[in-house]
Amino acid sequence: MINLLTAEQMRLTDAFTIKNKPVSSIDLMESASMAFVDAFTEEVNDKATAIAILCGKGNNGGDGLAIARILTDRGFSAIAVYLIDFSSRTTAEYDTNLARLKELEVQLNRVTAAEQLQGLDAAVIIDAVLGSGLNKKLTSAYQQLAELVNTLNSQVIAVDVPTGFPADGFIDPDHIYLKADLVICFQRPKINFFFPESLLALNRFRVVQIGLDEAFIEEQHSGYQLVDKHTIQALYQPRKPFSHKGTYGHALIIAGQPQTMGAALLAAKACLHSGAGLTTLSIPSTGLTALNTALPEVMYLEREELIKSDLKKFKAIAIGPGLGTGNESTNLVKQVLQLKVPLVIDADALHILGEKEDVKNMLSPGAVLTPHMKEFDHLFGQHQSWWERLQTAKEKAVQTGCVIVLKNQYTFVVNIKGEVAINPTGNPAMAQGGMGDVLTGLIVSFMAQGYAADKAASYACYLHGLAGDELGESRISVSASEVAMQVPVSLKGLIK
Repeated sequence: MINLLTAEQMRLTDAFTIKNKPVSSIDLMESASMAFVDAFTEEVNDKATAIAILCGKGNNGGDGLAIARILTDRGFSAIAVYLIDFSSRTTAEYDTNLARLKELEVQLNRVTAAEQLQGLDAAVIIDAVLGSGLNKKLTSAYQQLAELVNTLNSQVIAVDVPTGFPADGFIDPDHIYLKADLVICFQRPKINFFFPESLLALNRFRVVQIGLDEAFIEEQHSGYQLVDKHTIQALYQPRKPFSHKGTYGHALIIAGQPQTMGAALLAAKACLHSGAGLTTLSIPSTGLTALNTALPEVMYLEREELIKSDLKKFKAIAIGPGLGTGNESTNLVKQVLQLKVPLVIDADALHILGEKEDVKNMLSPGAVLTPHMKEFDHLFGQHQSWWERLQTAKEKAVQTGCVIVLKNQYTFVVNIKGEVAINPTGNPAMAQGGMGDVLTGLIVSFMAQGYAADKAASYACYLHGLAGDELGESRISVSASEVAMQVPVSLKGLIK
């Protein structure tokens, strides 16, 4: 996995790199600015584009000055630099880059009040006002600047982090942030880029490498990591000669009511197509015809017989999709919670846990909980922000010994140590019903195949999103059934 760092840890990494590479601070800034421009020119390739670069007086502004010089050297002919003069102090790197820029014929404009930018007519604005060092809300002139720029009809591209936006920690929805269409950030994405509230400050981000010491970065511990394709490739367990259906585990899915049979079938379809050796679906008898028609490979366990059955023969059990929340369903959840079998608890089963404290207290270590935001708050209380919600997830994962899969655009998989693995795959084309049922089927399949709970969850989330990404390349929407069937194709492509 890719280690993610807090803003303070990134500053330590800068200092360590400068001391031990060795490289000077101004040369590291030059490397960062060159990397920014390389990415920027892939986004903006017309050299006649009118570009306004807003430069604060710190190192983020120093980056902006270097970027202005490099863009000019590369033939961009309509660059104007605005020196945001709201403070008296500058950094040495800022001063050096300002002196270098003055040697070129670049328009420099001193800005002492935000209203001087009123009516700024530039196709692109580069935000290099304040970097990740800011840890408080914008006030006075800086707030006015952000508010004004946010009204302009320009594409905004931020250097490393949008002005005013915290790299990590609570994102206050009442604060003003300079809104960027794109952030080109250095070496690592900021932790806060993965929270829904980040939409207050950015639409998307790109990461560029600037030469920081990778060994030092990987030694840091923020408790946040980003799952990447190398993680999944390393997790994959190849199928061996002479293996058979028993080699790859037997998964049981307890799901569905007469009116919600689709949820059960979607979970079973995902389990089947992701490689479980045997999949059994326990549904009401009214769904048997649908099961035999849609998924003849999946076995059936009559709901009425479930309570009498020895469920310990299953390698992993999932319960919840379309299950209902009545007394029968509650008793089923209680029965399953008493087993010492790897469990995935989703949907209606989570609702039962949230409604009945005595049932929630039956949770035993090793289970995987897969709530979306409303289900999470029903389980653990109301939260005002995603940052607060994730801190609770970390605390509850440690307390219960359960893995919590907090579903989101970027899903957070929280292990029993309270460490967070962030899944980067998935896209808005997947915003359709049934996706959660498919994810549950994938997780229970991988657990049945022998993957540890947190690894199975990360594996499932990544492949679920990757399948959706590949399907969504040429379409505005994809269905849950299609994602379930695409997963083995996507995995095959990943491990070639």
